[in-house]
Amino acid sequence: MTGSENPDNTTVVKEGPMHSVTYEVDGRVATITLNRPDRLNAIDEHMPGEIRSSVEAANEDESVHVIVLAGAGRSFCAGYDLKDFAERPGPNPGVQEMPWDPTVDFKFMYRNTQDFLSLWRSYKPTIAKVRGHAVAGGSDIALSCDFVVMADDAQIGYPPARVWGCPTTAMWVYRLGAEKAKRMLLTGDLVTGVEAQAMGLVLESVPEADLDERVAALAARMSGVPRNQLMMQKMMINQAFENMGMASTQVLATFFDGVTRHTPEGMWFKNRAEEVGFQQAVLERDSGDPIADGMSR
Repeated sequence: MTGSENPDNTTVVKEGPMHSVTYEVDGRVATITLNRPDRLNAIDEHMPGEIRSSVEAANEDESVHVIVLAGAGRSFCAGYDLKDFAERPGPNPGVQEMPWDPTVDFKFMYRNTQDFLSLWRSYKPTIAKVRGHAVAGGSDIALSCDFVVMADDAQIGYPPARVWGCPTTAMWVYRLGAEKAKRMLLTGDLVTGVEAQAMGLVLESVPEADLDERVAALAARMSGVPRNQLMMQKMMINQAFENMGMASTQVLATFFDGVTRHTPEGMWFKNRAEEVGFQQAVLERDSGDPIADGMSR
């Protein structure tokens, strides 16, 4: 339902074809669900744009006051669906032949970054409900929301910071500050919901069995506030971060993301994934042993 009232508080499902996301409105709360549970809701070519179009639909719907973002099944989002890109021999959308053109990477990834940031720019508050994993690109999506509520045993992190990635939204910096952001991105470690709350990365961590109820309660509490009040408070807070240079940081991060896939170590990772498979290459990358051992760096 777009651009109209929903006086009966009935559930409304967004019309039109959706490949990787579902959207529905129940009363004053819109729910966007990443819907690729067989792939742990890994990001495909459709998902970023469908997130954005769903956020835009919620912003146009006068009945909606709050947006909840969730993942279908047992995981929020396992990041980009890179298995095929890494294992497939030769160039593909993630890796070009040399010499490579960094602007091609930037155009592709910056569009996705801006799609994710529709959650940040949304006039209505957004809540990420995280169970399972919010990993790599999945953490970019979650951290673009105003609030993140995690299950205690869920995990969040950006392992590609070790090689083959840079978080294009740069939200780690704005949520954690310099030192703790470096602790996460210079290690690529995952942390649990409990640890994420302790370091100030997420609003709250709760037992998995209580996650749905806690998010629903938070959404209900905000949904009683007039839309204009929600919009003004959020815009004021966001502007403080944007005045710090958030947009220019994201431009740099998005360029660097493309660079990481074309450094000597990045190409080593791609070749290793072709040789032994993506999962094994990831295990080697994250083991703590020197990456691309034997290379000059």
